[in-house]
Amino acid sequence: MSEPGEGLRLANVSKRFGATRALVDAYLHIQPGEVHTLLGENGSGKSTLVKIIGGVHRPDDGEFTLDTAVVEPRGPRHMNTLGIAVVFQEVLTAASQSVLDNIWLGSDGLFARNLSRSKQRQIAAETLGRLVDGIDLDSAAGQLSLSDRQAVCIVRALVREPRTLILDESTAALDVRTRDRLFAEMRRLTAAGVGILFISHRMDEVQEISDRVTVLRSGRTISSVDRADLSIAQLIADMTGTSGHFERSQRDHALGDTTLRAGKVRLRADAAPIDFELRSGELVGLAGLEGQGQDAFLKRLSGITGGAGMVTRVLGPDIDVRQGNGAKLGVAYLPRERRGESLFESMSIRENFALPTLRQDRRGFFINAKRMRERFGEYVSSLGIRIGSQDNPISSLSGGSQQKVLLARWLATDPKVLLLNDPTRGVDIMTKREIYATLDRLCANGMSVVMLSSEVEELVELVDRVLVFRDQEVFAEIPRERLSTEAVVAAYFGQRAESAA
Repeated sequence: MSEPGEGLRLANVSKRFGATRALVDAYLHIQPGEVHTLLGENGSGKSTLVKIIGGVHRPDDGEFTLDTAVVEPRGPRHMNTLGIAVVFQEVLTAASQSVLDNIWLGSDGLFARNLSRSKQRQIAAETLGRLVDGIDLDSAAGQLSLSDRQAVCIVRALVREPRTLILDESTAALDVRTRDRLFAEMRRLTAAGVGILFISHRMDEVQEISDRVTVLRSGRTISSVDRADLSIAQLIADMTGTSGHFERSQRDHALGDTTLRAGKVRLRADAAPIDFELRSGELVGLAGLEGQGQDAFLKRLSGITGGAGMVTRVLGPDIDVRQGNGAKLGVAYLPRERRGESLFESMSIRENFALPTLRQDRRGFFINAKRMRERFGEYVSSLGIRIGSQDNPISSLSGGSQQKVLLARWLATDPKVLLLNDPTRGVDIMTKREIYATLDRLCANGMSVVMLSSEVEELVELVDRVLVFRDQEVFAEIPRERLSTEAVVAAYFGQRAESAA
């Protein structure tokens, strides 16, 4: 794969978009044979730096060298010819095309032209098999789970045999098993001399896989440290400019009456029935390996899907939550995939916020734009949403700010029950903390919240109890006083840790 050399180096890089200075003085050096992690809050300049390396953007100023040779990016295809492969943070697959075609998508005109179809199939099967099992290369990519679609995107980069591999929050959509197998693949690649740039907001991943960590803040490189000198508190302080110490949520308010009840819900015909009650002021976490039933249960609670058993909104008289009526009963659902399920990228930030509540801004046959601005402005302030103009496209925001806009959208419906599907996936640590504080405040004011999360640490920190799903059933219910990372992870794999007994 990679020949010995200086690797990829950027120095004094700057990039401006209109009045916005995305990069001011960025420095990065990815050496052959290392996993180099890039950290920073949403909006710190990470994605801009990645797009410069990938050839999507050109820097306004600065040096870009590869093995001491000066690089002048001429587009993504040019960077591919230099041995640079990028897996961007959004899961980018062509849903109607086969898995095999998705893996070789964009390779025409590079090395793939000289490969027979059978050879392409062999390489794809071998490479994909190192990450996941049991995927039919001829099946449509759109039929796969989110984790498997992300694996396909990663394999698309791996079959190019890159000298430098960029993984931009690529683990955010992966389940635990696939993430661990990706880490093994990364170690195999670095042993062969490949340099890897890894971007993640999960500190456990940073600690596990990094050889070196560089921190960006406000477009500037703040620090760069070797693995031996890693301090999570210091990394957080470098990212935020504040202390890296955070207290566990106190969760000391009293719980109220039942607001939502599920009875004899079955996620599979032969699965054990699930009985569940949610109380006012309560925050319940849902956890499990990918595809174990937690996502299906959350959607069942929302009324998006139907099935065996009953979900009831406790109102007096109680009303069954059925497909399509959840929002009318004060049950709001925030989907997992921002891009595919929630965002309307052709619309402005304000329009994305106002979609479900336009009636509040209607004056006769017209929409009162001033009223809409004022309503959104209240949430911009209370949620700390960082925007320029409300009229800017939603795609101009960082992932964390987009998520806050979507949260504001559903809070504006004045729900009594809020269902969140992995709401902090792919957002920076400070945005997570702000979302945590918002959820604490909502629960203290009597709202009921159910939150599916793929991050065990945030469940341990935040929720009143966790339901761990396994094989489409609730395997364990862990109350806050016995909640620990060990207890949750043990339940993932069908074990009962001593702390969860």
